[in-house]
Amino acid sequence: MNDAIILGFAGLAGIGLGTLFFGGLWWTIRRGTSSPCPARWFLGSALLRMGVALAGFYFIGGGEWPRLVACFVGFLVARFTITWLTKPTRITPRDSTPEVPHAS
Repeated sequence: MNDAIILGFAGLAGIGLGTLFFGGLWWTIRRGTSSPCPARWFLGSALLRMGVALAGFYFIGGGEWPRLVACFVGFLVARFTITWLTKPTRITPRDSTPEVPHAS
């Protein structure tokens, strides 16, 4: 195969790994904060997410640094995308009247 195609697939695989890693982090935070035992959620999720990500980087990189860099760039693209998609929305009250300073 052409090197550019291989690097493209490595980048797509990095996006997949990043989506699993950061999407899993978002899901863990949502589940763990309402759990009676959040330490299990956070520890288990961290070990699973890191294990999958490291194994993915190992197999996708295949001992060649250009593939590893392409995978890492895809991983970062997924990080910024997941961060942008899951940022909290700011609620501004529209019906409230502005405060008026009171005379003393």
